[in-house]
Amino acid sequence: MSDLKKMYTTILGDNFPMDMSITFGDQKLVYRKRTWGITMEDGTIDERGIRYGENPDQEAALYELVNGNLTLGKCEFINPGNGLVSAIAVEDMLQVGKHPGKINLTDVDNGLNIIKYLTDKPAAVILKHNNPCGAATDDSLSVAYRKANRCDRIAAFGGAVIMNRAVDTDTAKLMARNYLEVVCAPDFEDGSLEILAARKNLRVIKMSGIDRLADFEKFRFVDFKSLIDGGIIAQQSAVNSIRSIDDMKPATATRKGVDYKCDREPTQREIDDMLFGWAIEHGVTSNSVLYIKDGCTVGIGTGEQDRVGVAEIAVHKAYIKYADILSFDAHKIPYADLCLEISQGTRNIEEKKVIDAKVQEDRANLPGSVMISDAFFPFRDGADVGIDQGVTAILQAGGSMRDSDTIDACNEADPKVAMMFTGQRSFKH
Repeated sequence: MSDLKKMYTTILGDNFPMDMSITFGDQKLVYRKRTWGITMEDGTIDERGIRYGENPDQEAALYELVNGNLTLGKCEFINPGNGLVSAIAVEDMLQVGKHPGKINLTDVDNGLNIIKYLTDKPAAVILKHNNPCGAATDDSLSVAYRKANRCDRIAAFGGAVIMNRAVDTDTAKLMARNYLEVVCAPDFEDGSLEILAARKNLRVIKMSGIDRLADFEKFRFVDFKSLIDGGIIAQQSAVNSIRSIDDMKPATATRKGVDYKCDREPTQREIDDMLFGWAIEHGVTSNSVLYIKDGCTVGIGTGEQDRVGVAEIAVHKAYIKYADILSFDAHKIPYADLCLEISQGTRNIEEKKVIDAKVQEDRANLPGSVMISDAFFPFRDGADVGIDQGVTAILQAGGSMRDSDTIDACNEADPKVAMMFTGQRSFKH
């Protein structure tokens, strides 16, 4: 076992050069490998790049654009000096913990990809394996973080937290109770770092550029995918264009000469949750379906092959996570541990029955939520999953040959369900 543990603490060297250049026609982009002078326990300074790649046996390097930019359609990189993840300096690592690896950095980057659309109120996004597991906004950062964490307390274990406001002591105290890999925020108020220092392996990163993320909301970058044969697919990055109700379209369709229209218009609360949910959707692996309620995720289904399946998985996860938080609130232990102790005869089964009954009564807090789908529903069965759980509104791309069937599902519901189209797909692979 000790050898296995050593695998995760080994720091690979890397064979990547210090400089890299990419030429697009007559444009040349120059990159420099990012390294940090890390202070060791004996006081010496060790110059290191990123810890390792996606796995401990994969060398990796982080490169920062240091010269040039790119004119390629609508692509425009954030200029050097306003950089974010690739510009992290050693002084920005307020607490190094275990210095970051590739997964930590890509989690932070995807958190920025989401939180740049959440600037109006304090927001917290918790990510695990490059997908959000909990996200929320509120009037205070500590409440936003608490709500985000309670969305999925299980997956948040070992997660990366990205916030759009300076971390105060109340938020720091909440985060210090959990095991987290990374905390990233534009600043940290007096006293907050001392609280977070209780978690010695935690990476604490100050990223002042978060305060300017809204300025870069419409920027596109070039997204590279390297292929097994050495080929590369290059594409412009996605941009979220659904920023107000005016960007949405009424749910209408015409089929076989018959016009269909959703009977009920969304309320302002539902519109707010649609906008929040579509911002979160921007960073979720496809196929995906989300359930959103009062500026907070309730269930997140990611990366499935079929849409009805991911709608069902998001429901299933909502029920599991709701049971877990009820158990933690009542008994200070996870639901899985509660079940284990019951099987071992050290806890009364009635405690589990009370939680199970409450989960079913509340339907995992899904009633009243808004269902978000990153693409259209090819059949109404996907929407029916959410409607059966009590969602009151749906936001989806629209454009299916069977949009009329999904409109019928909303109009046949009791009470009727509102639905809007984005006219924009939000796939992410």
